[in-house]
Amino acid sequence: MQTREYARAVMRAGFPGDSDDELEERVEVRLRRQAIMEKEEAPSIWVVLEEASLRRLVGGPEVMRGQIDHLLDSLDRPDLTLRVLPFSAGPHPGAGGHFTYFRFEAPELQDIVYTEGLTGAAYLDQHGDVTTHLEAHMRISRLAHRQIPDLHSYLHQLRKEYEA
Repeated sequence: MQTREYARAVMRAGFPGDSDDELEERVEVRLRRQAIMEKEEAPSIWVVLEEASLRRLVGGPEVMRGQIDHLLDSLDRPDLTLRVLPFSAGPHPGAGGHFTYFRFEAPELQDIVYTEGLTGAAYLDQHGDVTTHLEAHMRISRLAHRQIPDLHSYLHQLRKEYEA
Protein backbone atom coordinates (compact mmCIF):
# COMPACT_ATOMS: atom_id res chain seq x y z
CA MET A 1 0.00 0.00 0.00
CA GLN A 2 3.06 2.29 -0.06
CA THR A 3 4.40 4.46 -2.85
CA ARG A 4 8.07 4.18 -3.69
CA GLU A 5 8.80 7.54 -2.07
CA TYR A 6 6.90 6.73 1.12
CA ALA A 7 8.54 3.31 1.39
CA ARG A 8 11.98 4.86 0.90
CA ALA A 9 11.37 7.44 3.64
CA VAL A 10 10.04 4.84 6.08
CA MET A 11 12.95 2.50 5.42
CA ARG A 12 15.52 5.29 5.70
CA ALA A 13 14.18 5.97 9.21
CA GLY A 14 14.17 2.27 10.10
CA PHE A 15 17.59 1.45 8.68
CA PRO A 16 19.64 4.66 9.04
CA GLY A 17 22.96 2.83 8.63
CA ASP A 18 22.11 1.33 5.24
CA SER A 19 23.92 2.60 2.17
CA ASP A 20 21.83 4.11 -0.62
CA ASP A 21 22.19 0.85 -2.58
CA GLU A 22 21.02 -1.24 0.39
CA LEU A 23 18.09 1.08 0.94
CA GLU A 24 17.05 0.88 -2.72
CA GLU A 25 17.22 -2.92 -2.57
CA ARG A 26 14.85 -2.91 0.43
CA VAL A 27 12.47 -0.59 -1.45
CA GLU A 28 12.60 -2.80 -4.55
CA VAL A 29 11.80 -5.92 -2.51
CA ARG A 30 8.77 -4.19 -1.00
CA LEU A 31 7.56 -3.00 -4.40
CA ARG A 32 8.03 -6.46 -5.94
CA ARG A 33 5.83 -7.88 -3.18
CA GLN A 34 3.23 -5.25 -3.96
CA ALA A 35 3.31 -6.19 -7.64
CA ILE A 36 1.48 -9.39 -6.72
CA MET A 37 -1.56 -7.22 -6.16
CA GLU A 38 -1.50 -6.08 -9.80
CA LYS A 39 -1.85 -9.58 -11.23
CA GLU A 40 -5.12 -10.74 -12.73
CA GLU A 41 -5.48 -13.40 -10.03
CA ALA A 42 -4.49 -11.05 -7.21
CA PRO A 43 -5.38 -12.12 -3.70
CA SER A 44 -7.97 -10.15 -1.77
CA ILE A 45 -6.53 -7.84 0.84
CA TRP A 46 -8.17 -6.21 3.85
CA VAL A 47 -6.11 -3.43 5.40
CA VAL A 48 -6.73 -1.43 8.54
CA LEU A 49 -4.35 1.51 8.94
CA GLU A 50 -4.03 3.51 12.11
CA GLU A 51 -4.50 7.24 11.69
CA ALA A 52 -0.93 7.77 12.92
CA SER A 53 0.40 6.22 9.71
CA LEU A 54 -1.31 8.99 7.74
CA ARG A 55 -0.66 11.87 10.09
CA ARG A 56 3.01 11.22 10.90
CA LEU A 57 4.96 13.30 8.39
CA VAL A 58 7.00 10.80 6.38
CA GLY A 59 9.26 12.23 3.69
CA GLY A 60 7.57 15.64 3.66
CA PRO A 61 4.19 16.98 2.51
CA GLU A 62 4.71 16.00 -1.14
CA VAL A 63 5.42 12.38 -0.21
CA MET A 64 2.35 12.32 2.03
CA ARG A 65 0.12 13.75 -0.72
CA GLY A 66 1.42 11.07 -3.09
CA GLN A 67 0.78 8.36 -0.50
CA ILE A 68 -2.77 9.56 0.11
CA ASP A 69 -3.40 9.81 -3.64
CA HIS A 70 -2.21 6.20 -3.94
CA LEU A 71 -4.65 5.12 -1.23
CA LEU A 72 -7.48 7.03 -2.90
CA ASP A 73 -6.73 5.34 -6.22
CA SER A 74 -6.72 1.97 -4.44
CA LEU A 75 -10.23 2.42 -3.05
CA ASP A 76 -11.76 1.48 -6.39
CA ARG A 77 -10.10 -1.92 -6.48
CA PRO A 78 -12.61 -4.76 -6.03
CA ASP A 79 -10.00 -6.96 -4.31
CA LEU A 80 -9.19 -4.38 -1.60
CA THR A 81 -10.97 -3.35 1.56
CA LEU A 82 -9.32 -0.40 3.28
CA ARG A 83 -10.18 1.10 6.63
CA VAL A 84 -8.54 3.80 8.75
CA LEU A 85 -8.77 3.59 12.52
CA PRO A 86 -8.78 7.16 13.88
CA PHE A 87 -7.26 8.30 17.15
CA SER A 88 -10.79 8.96 18.40
CA ALA A 89 -11.45 5.20 18.42
CA GLY A 90 -9.36 4.97 21.58
CA PRO A 91 -7.79 1.72 22.75
CA HIS A 92 -8.24 -1.27 20.49
CA PRO A 93 -7.16 -4.91 20.22
CA GLY A 94 -4.32 -4.14 17.79
CA ALA A 95 -2.67 -1.46 19.90
CA GLY A 96 0.07 -3.91 20.92
CA GLY A 97 1.52 -4.06 17.42
CA HIS A 98 0.71 -4.69 13.81
CA PHE A 99 0.16 -8.09 12.28
CA THR A 100 -0.71 -9.67 8.96
CA TYR A 101 -3.30 -12.41 8.78
CA PHE A 102 -3.02 -14.82 5.85
CA ARG A 103 -5.96 -16.92 4.72
CA PHE A 104 -5.40 -19.27 1.80
CA GLU A 105 -7.91 -20.55 -0.75
CA ALA A 106 -6.50 -24.07 -0.62
CA PRO A 107 -8.33 -25.83 2.23
CA GLU A 108 -5.25 -27.88 3.11
CA LEU A 109 -3.33 -24.71 3.99
CA GLN A 110 -4.08 -23.36 7.43
CA ASP A 111 -4.37 -19.67 8.21
CA ILE A 112 -1.24 -18.05 9.65
CA VAL A 113 -0.31 -14.73 11.25
CA TYR A 114 2.88 -12.78 10.65
CA THR A 115 4.18 -10.28 13.19
CA GLU A 116 7.40 -8.32 13.24
CA GLY A 117 9.28 -6.04 15.57
CA LEU A 118 12.63 -4.31 15.82
CA THR A 119 14.58 -7.49 16.44
CA GLY A 120 12.76 -10.12 14.49
CA ALA A 121 9.60 -11.59 13.07
CA ALA A 122 7.37 -14.57 13.79
CA TYR A 123 4.85 -16.70 11.96
CA LEU A 124 2.08 -17.93 14.23
CA ASP A 125 0.22 -21.06 13.21
CA GLN A 126 -1.28 -22.34 16.46
CA HIS A 127 -5.06 -22.32 16.23
CA GLY A 128 -5.53 -20.17 19.36
CA ASP A 129 -3.04 -17.54 18.20
CA VAL A 130 -4.53 -17.39 14.72
CA THR A 131 -8.10 -17.17 16.02
CA THR A 132 -7.18 -14.40 18.47
CA HIS A 133 -5.63 -12.33 15.69
CA LEU A 134 -8.57 -12.88 13.33
CA GLU A 135 -11.04 -11.80 15.99
CA ALA A 136 -8.91 -8.72 16.76
CA HIS A 137 -8.76 -7.83 13.06
CA MET A 138 -12.53 -8.10 12.71
CA ARG A 139 -13.15 -5.93 15.79
CA ILE A 140 -10.64 -3.31 14.65
CA SER A 141 -12.12 -3.25 11.15
CA ARG A 142 -15.68 -2.80 12.41
CA LEU A 143 -14.55 -0.06 14.80
CA ALA A 144 -12.69 1.75 11.99
CA HIS A 145 -15.68 1.58 9.67
CA ARG A 146 -18.02 2.93 12.35
CA GLN A 147 -15.62 5.81 13.05
CA ILE A 148 -14.90 6.68 9.38
CA PRO A 149 -17.70 5.34 7.17
CA ASP A 150 -16.78 7.65 4.23
CA LEU A 151 -13.10 6.98 3.63
CA HIS A 152 -13.01 8.94 0.35
CA SER A 153 -14.02 12.16 2.11
CA TYR A 154 -11.67 11.50 5.03
CA LEU A 155 -8.65 10.95 2.74
CA HIS A 156 -9.48 14.00 0.58
CA GLN A 157 -9.68 16.17 3.70
CA LEU A 158 -6.43 14.76 5.04
CA ARG A 159 -4.72 15.39 1.70
CA LYS A 160 -5.74 19.07 1.88
CA GLU A 161 -3.96 19.33 5.23
CA TYR A 162 -0.70 18.44 3.46
CA GLU A 163 -1.21 21.23 0.91
CA ALA A 164 -0.89 23.98 3.51
